[in-house]
Amino acid sequence: MSVLVRFAPSPTGRLTFGNLRAPVFNWLYARKLGGKFLLRIDDTDTTRSTKAFDDAIHDDLRWLGVTWDLTARQSERLGRYGEIIGKLKSEGRLYPCYETEEELGLKRKSLLSRGKPPVYDRSALKMTREDIHRHEQEGRKPHWRFLLKDEAVTWNDGIRGPVAISAHDLSDPILIRTDGSLTYILASCVDDIDYGITDIIRGEDHVTNAATQIQIIEALGGSVPRFAHFPHITGKDGDKMSKRLGSFGVQQLQGELGVEPMAVWSLLARLGTSEPVEPQISLETLVEGFDLGKVSRTPPKFDTEELMRLNARILHLTPWSAVQKRLPGADETFWNAVRPNLTRFDEAKDWWHIACESVAGAVTEAAFVAEAAGLLPPEPWGPGTWDEWVSVLKNRTGRKGKELFMPLRLALTGREHGPELKVLLPLIGRSRATERMNGRAA
Repeated sequence: MSVLVRFAPSPTGRLTFGNLRAPVFNWLYARKLGGKFLLRIDDTDTTRSTKAFDDAIHDDLRWLGVTWDLTARQSERLGRYGEIIGKLKSEGRLYPCYETEEELGLKRKSLLSRGKPPVYDRSALKMTREDIHRHEQEGRKPHWRFLLKDEAVTWNDGIRGPVAISAHDLSDPILIRTDGSLTYILASCVDDIDYGITDIIRGEDHVTNAATQIQIIEALGGSVPRFAHFPHITGKDGDKMSKRLGSFGVQQLQGELGVEPMAVWSLLARLGTSEPVEPQISLETLVEGFDLGKVSRTPPKFDTEELMRLNARILHLTPWSAVQKRLPGADETFWNAVRPNLTRFDEAKDWWHIACESVAGAVTEAAFVAEAAGLLPPEPWGPGTWDEWVSVLKNRTGRKGKELFMPLRLALTGREHGPELKVLLPLIGRSRATERMNGRAA
């Protein structure tokens, strides 16, 4: 059986770093097994779904490098869901309930106060025609619940191992709201059947939902997919990274932090697994080593500093061919000179400006810097020019170490830190170096 996985976000908010674990796991799993990836937009919640969030989800996934083979949109499949609703009603698996939110809330509180689980009591199944007529006369609109079979639902979870959930301990799920809109669970089950989803890889907050979905899929005569539920990534404080709580988002990854997509892949593919987190510049390596069986059930913690360290190490490993289009005007010599000092890619653009365009140096010791400028060797300059120059300066001035190097670095670059001057100096060139050391922009 060929593999087909899906990532099914709701366009009700921006994706967070934690949200990205699902598409990364699903994509790696599909590619490892030669399968396909479906991007499904679950937009049945018409009050909260927006086109702006929809577009943002697509943009975020494209930035990350997640590619999809198929697409689906639930708002375009309402007619199909209507067919299934009719089938379930005719078979007695979908039944109307007229309790209000307030009445259901009181029932839950009463059960909890008596130490019982807040499971729906199915009182709606006992309604007479007169009861239904009275509710209709009062202007009440029904919500519709799926009638679960009172049996244990079991499956072998790809991460959690054997799972058994008694449907007796679950409330019959609401599939249709009072306004006629669908909850995600029915549409999701129908889509999983119709598209032939073979594997559902998602967060562990859906474990209980899996038991309900299995019963719905079986009621519709569908093939039950394999399930794997991973723990959610938490922040350093241990709280779940929810998009509703405004947690660390993809926007921050791209803009504020300037993170490379491969840093995200490298961290998410290994975080919370038995494999070490290491910088990777190729997705093929991550695909080859991906194994759901190595995912721990312990929630992993996200540390921004770890991500940034990983980002720097990836930049240090990245070849010129991978960044050439992002640095117009630069060349491989420049990239190889600056990449060992980068923590984010934008810094390379700054160093191109410093090395090859007009900037003002910072002359802090005018007499020494002027003497050094007069001792600059003639061009052409190469890898040995810096050592040649500072050797002469040491002998002439008696300076060494930071006392020698720092005034030169400040005069040439205006910065206290950066790439080695022996690789920067040939890029700056004699003319610009002389002008900067004389206190002029060049």
